[in-house]
Amino acid sequence: MTAMDTTTITSGAPLPCLICETQNPGEAIVCGNCFAPMALIREAIAQDRDPCITTVIGDSNVGKTVYLGMLLDMLSKRADNFDAVPKGAYSVNLQHTVISYLQERRFPPKTAVEADQWHWAYYQIFDRLDDSKIYDLVMPDMAGEAIAAEVAAPSTFTIIRSLLEKSSGAILLVDAALAGAGSSQPDFFALKLMSYLDGVLSCKKNKKLPTPVAIVLSKADYSPDCFDNPRAFAETNLNRLWNICDNRFEHFEFFATSVVGALGYGSDEFDNVVPYPLHVAPRGILEPFEWILSKL
Repeated sequence: MTAMDTTTITSGAPLPCLICETQNPGEAIVCGNCFAPMALIREAIAQDRDPCITTVIGDSNVGKTVYLGMLLDMLSKRADNFDAVPKGAYSVNLQHTVISYLQERRFPPKTAVEADQWHWAYYQIFDRLDDSKIYDLVMPDMAGEAIAAEVAAPSTFTIIRSLLEKSSGAILLVDAALAGAGSSQPDFFALKLMSYLDGVLSCKKNKKLPTPVAIVLSKADYSPDCFDNPRAFAETNLNRLWNICDNRFEHFEFFATSVVGALGYGSDEFDNVVPYPLHVAPRGILEPFEWILSKL
């Protein structure tokens, strides 16, 4: 999207969706094609600045919703050197949901597969040490099942491709608990995702892609050695992912993160064993985000 002059926008005039660029009626709440909030483009016009889209991707049940909700909440509370201001009340919904559930010692429900049910956040991020740096960041919370369906059959969820094409950076969550236990599933799914991303962002042959990708080893509390050396953990337990990153991406880094300090287990109404977060102790949440910003 190119920066738009606010004087050219009149009430009721058609507006292009920020994500898929489909023209929508000026009064539309969501895009009729991809269901992204039309408030995104209105905020971009008001700021007179092209926003940066940061896309969080990963398999189902890897912790994308919890990670993104916790990240937004920490930013809104002046974490490190950042000031963060939500642009629109809808931007607070995700962090509100995540924090409310964790306070009740429950995990938030899985993100719905339907795109019109996804949470979106538009935040303006300031660096308090350098007030000349302002980032307008758009971050959606997408369902892992939708991502898997799009990777398996491209164009199943065209909004995902549109998002990645417009992304200034990506955060890939990988289940460190499963990988550390010897499962190859996280490695194979991450390999598929990075191969898909490689195709979406394809450039000249043999030239590495410049889009920065932060690989977040989630649930690292199950594999504490993640925190000691995330790169070494990835080389050992996620070698397929490591190799495609090294071969195709110019900027990539591995980070270990966890949100829950202690887990308990109980049963639900169907007698299924379910985990309960007894203690929230976020660790390594901001580092991937800070690294992404340093590469923009």
